[in-house]
Amino acid sequence: MSLIVIDGSMGEGGGQILRTAIALSALTLRPVKIINIRAKRSNPGLRPQHITGIKAVAALCGAEVKGLSVGSREIEFRPTARRAGVFRFDVGTAGSVSLVLQALLPVLALAPDPCELHITGGTDVSWSPPIDYVRFVLAPMLRKMGFFFDITVKKRGHYPKGGGYIICKSRPVADKLKAIRVLERGDLLEVQGISHCVRLPPHVARRQAESAKIFLAKRGITKVSIDLETYPPHKDPHLGPGSGIVLWAVCEKSILGADSLGAKGKPAETVGQEAASKLIEELETGRAVDRHMTDMLVPFMAIASGESAISSTKLTLHAETNIMLAKIMLGVDFNVERVDSGAVISVEGLGLERGV
Repeated sequence: MSLIVIDGSMGEGGGQILRTAIALSALTLRPVKIINIRAKRSNPGLRPQHITGIKAVAALCGAEVKGLSVGSREIEFRPTARRAGVFRFDVGTAGSVSLVLQALLPVLALAPDPCELHITGGTDVSWSPPIDYVRFVLAPMLRKMGFFFDITVKKRGHYPKGGGYIICKSRPVADKLKAIRVLERGDLLEVQGISHCVRLPPHVARRQAESAKIFLAKRGITKVSIDLETYPPHKDPHLGPGSGIVLWAVCEKSILGADSLGAKGKPAETVGQEAASKLIEELETGRAVDRHMTDMLVPFMAIASGESAISSTKLTLHAETNIMLAKIMLGVDFNVERVDSGAVISVEGLGLERGV
């Protein structure tokens, strides 16, 4: 089978190209060569978290990989057959487990059998989706497409020490991914969330949650339920301090999410207000899918069976990059209708079947 060559400098020019290209290669079993990896980043080439993601996807499709080393700007990925089973992956330090999952989830959706993944690394780190977003926003949306997975957070990992540990159990689709059509979100039913802190006084999580509730109430949203996750100092198993909050708006037809991370010198009240402000910004567009969800749904829409369509609050460069990759690697054309800062995107999916 001919080798597809992907220029890693196109579009957003970062790790998103790498994750999506590897996932689509594993799904189609078509070999891919990626050059100019992360060319637009200040530290171009592969970082440890990217290497773990590639190794993880390779394990699920029996791939041979060349060029897999820190700093490498070119790799070849040659898959052989989709696999299932129990796997263990260590991202190292605080590398994002959520970004590793971004590459793995499309492959898990069409795996021949259920899978169980044990992944260690960063669960709540900058420039990546918090693990609670994956659990409570992404997972329910993918259930609409017939793909079920559950994530258990055994330990959280924050920058710089990491040490988080999650278990992801997935059940593949019965045959093909179902198309998703979410063009209207419907009425807002309630806002839910999780506010956590580790190796910090419990009041940090409480203050984050209260600040978010106050901000939402001022915008007329009073049906809010935010769970607190804290640990007694003598029973806290985490490696280093950290905090964060993830909020999600449960609507009649969709779920939209937002988040904020704590940082040294950043008041807990600021963390909560940031997350609430981001969620309000998404809701005020009236659209059905938040900007980060759009990024994540594009590969699933491309391989699903039938016509998918979503109304997005914003079309990010990550989403545009994924759309370009779907065209190059799958031959599918997305239709993008831009409306204000958002967009309605649709596609007739390839209809890839589960297994091989």
